[in-house]
Amino acid sequence: MSHDGMSREEYEEYQKQMVEEKMERDAEYSTRKAERACLRTCLREKYRIPKSEQDEIMIQQAGDDIDVPEELIKMVDGEVPQEEEKESIMGQMQNLQNMDMDQLKEKAQATFVEMKSKAEEKCTLM
Repeated sequence: MSHDGMSREEYEEYQKQMVEEKMERDAEYSTRKAERACLRTCLREKYRIPKSEQDEIMIQQAGDDIDVPEELIKMVDGEVPQEEEKESIMGQMQNLQNMDMDQLKEKAQATFVEMKSKAEEKCTLM
């Protein structure tokens, strides 16, 4: 007897292949979930947030095969000072010291004049 144009042996082989692929996908999915749980655990430790029992269970189910990418670990540990420095207030203050104030004033004035002229074009009261 055939199923969708396949012989019984082909159909059984197809079913076996589908089960194997599903098991691989499920394993990969659970590993990713465990990696995320591990990352959340690292973040909780860093910011002293209470632990999550669900994350702990997920990590235990995956075993010791969990490897969080090093880039994420560095971000959690704060080993990316260049980006943080630029975004911090002190980093912005250093940028202000290096700016040419005359150039900044000219740019602001030009922007103001441009905005005013556009507003005058659109508004009949101005």
